Amino acid sequence: MSTATTSTEFALTARGVHVFYGQVHALRGAAFDCRPGEVTALIGDNGAGKSTLVKVLSGALAPDEGSVEVDGRPFLARTPSDAQDAGIETVYQDLSLAADLGPVQNMFLGREIRRPGILGRLGFLDDKAMAASAVEDFAKLGLRVDPRRGSVREMSGGQRQGVAVAKAVSWAKRVVLLDEPTAALGVVQTKGVLDMVRRVADQGLAVVLITHNMTDVLSVSDRVEVLRLGQRVASIERRDATLERLVAEMTGGTAPESEPTTDLSSDQEDQR
Repeated sequence: MSTATTSTEFALTARGVHVFYGQVHALRGAAFDCRPGEVTALIGDNGAGKSTLVKVLSGALAPDEGSVEVDGRPFLARTPSDAQDAGIETVYQDLSLAADLGPVQNMFLGREIRRPGILGRLGFLDDKAMAASAVEDFAKLGLRVDPRRGSVREMSGGQRQGVAVAKAVSWAKRVVLLDEPTAALGVVQTKGVLDMVRRVADQGLAVVLITHNMTDVLSVSDRVEVLRLGQRVASIERRDATLERLVAEMTGGTAPESEPTTDLSSDQEDQR
């Protein structure tokens, strides 16, 4: 039996999103939902529209049609800054870290804390306050980082990914979008990042995990949103997700769902 849901249950929703790149129809009425305190995996084969949908949700691209809501309220981000103001932070695959700066400087890049009084008005920064805040944020995520480290260039891939995630989490109010966070990481580093992803959700944020790695999806997600050919074709609770079902949905095992969207049960899947 399917369970109807309302948009107010979700931190971030999208409905009927269309995006055209010239003659290319990248998103064809795409839909998306993510809940606070959960990890929602966004998956799909190459060309399914994942990257385009993430650009819409992160404010990097305005849709040609459709709507986006934050906490059930209409929201249109025309720039990444608009999305950040709404509490949405994004960690891209290239991390967007300044390699020659240390972890603390990266955490507060563009959002530096000034010293109180006249020194702050003159542009002096409060390095102690920023370091203390960064250490606290690192500790919440179980990340071992020396705040005195000279530059993130000297860190391992897992540590750099941790700094990028911690930076996003420290500023996010509602949603964190993670684009392929374990790409190019080893087994041990991948486990550390996934543990961190779980901790982020446990803090009450909605976490969106965009990945091609089905092992990551099955190990850390609470729900899986599947895109195919620019449309959402399934929204699957983790208890119902198997590798076989996810692959079938991505490659054409089912037809796109109709709007308004509901969670799809196994009985519905068998009948279609």
